[in-house]
Amino acid sequence: MPLRRQSRHPALRAAAAGLLCLAIPAGGAFAADDEEDGPTRPTGPNIYLDLRTIYATIPAGTLALGFGNSSLSAAFEALVARRGTTLPNGLPAAKSMAIDLPLTVDVSDRVSLYGGVSGTTTDIGAGWSSFEITSWNIGVQADLYQQNGGKIPTITLQSTLTQSVPNEQGMTNSFNNIVEFGYALDEDETRGWLAGLQYTTTTIASPFAAIRPNTILYAGGYYQWPSNWKFTGRLGMQSFGGAQLAGRTLAKSFTQPILRLDLDRMDDNDNRLFGITAQIAWMPKPSYQVTLRTPLYAVRN
Repeated sequence: MPLRRQSRHPALRAAAAGLLCLAIPAGGAFAADDEEDGPTRPTGPNIYLDLRTIYATIPAGTLALGFGNSSLSAAFEALVARRGTTLPNGLPAAKSMAIDLPLTVDVSDRVSLYGGVSGTTTDIGAGWSSFEITSWNIGVQADLYQQNGGKIPTITLQSTLTQSVPNEQGMTNSFNNIVEFGYALDEDETRGWLAGLQYTTTTIASPFAAIRPNTILYAGGYYQWPSNWKFTGRLGMQSFGGAQLAGRTLAKSFTQPILRLDLDRMDDNDNRLFGITAQIAWMPKPSYQVTLRTPLYAVRN
């Protein structure tokens, strides 16, 4: 789940926070306007399926790594762990498609909770596998500090736990953490700088396999036009510790560049309506990934 940015309207953020203090449940709760007799309006949190469709290429001799690749990584790593003994020549080049369906609740302008399942199909040279549910995930994203026109940047933490399914030999657990600093250059927060760190650890339910941590250190920036189209770019270095199975090296360690570009269509309250992400990660051969984001809102404020 890529980091969301806060609303560009401080007054609206303050009003939303005040309304949330009333603890009105989402979905069927409405509040009347105190100042005038007008139509009622929803005051609960945003609730939506953050539908993401992902296509990725994975070079031979490595895993599905990069920014927030929890669903692809879980599926590919579990597949490798189950079939590792039948891969005498190491990991083959692969193509993968995934659909992520995390149910997301923006509790406030500071905190989002999400959880759901992911389905994947993979081609490792013998044709596409059947599409199956391959992992589930839960997570939280929170602004630990908001700039709000000050000099200290917004500090955002995102943590995601992903587990592959089924629960059998080769099952993987991944814990992905991102800390990002966002410094806005104007009051409406339509342009600014970004810097962050992503750290991912993975365990495998196999005494003969191990995957070392993956770390990404990056910097970038964003710009949002008056039409509410928003562009974000991140450029960084990815360092992976490698993977072993039964005493063999399946994926070598490396430290290589990674580039991610996002184009999003937002509404006036900075809710995402559509997004497309392109990523190139050198591992050391290039891996390409394209992600389409089409959120399906049940409640949108």
